[in-house]
Amino acid sequence: MTEETDKGAAGANILLVEDEVNIALALKFLMERMGHVVTHIDDGAAALEQIEGLAPDLVLLDVTLPGASGYEICQHIRACRALDATRVLVLTARGAEIERRKALALGADGFMSKPFEMAELQTRVSALLAQPREV
Repeated sequence: MTEETDKGAAGANILLVEDEVNIALALKFLMERMGHVVTHIDDGAAALEQIEGLAPDLVLLDVTLPGASGYEICQHIRACRALDATRVLVLTARGAEIERRKALALGADGFMSKPFEMAELQTRVSALLAQPREV
């Protein structure tokens, strides 16, 4: 077993890319309460610059961001071999079916529309982290 799969659903490194301060604070608190280490970035361009160095297990990714969109970040993650194991969960207020399809087509591992229940988010995060990503 690799270190990554040994982590299971707890103790993961999570990158939170969200520009809404109140949402970011709530998500960071929730993920840390679950036992994860969270790095928060509020700008898409900054996320693109830093993501490879952070090598997160999971990215919680908003779509509408300053600097670069969540879709651009998702594409970058999937194009980078060093991030093959990184899971991406798109969290967006753009809840239309076309947005979900676009996120999944670009390589996201999951999609949730805002607003969402925190319990549902916890379940989704745990499920994504519990098994290695298929590459």
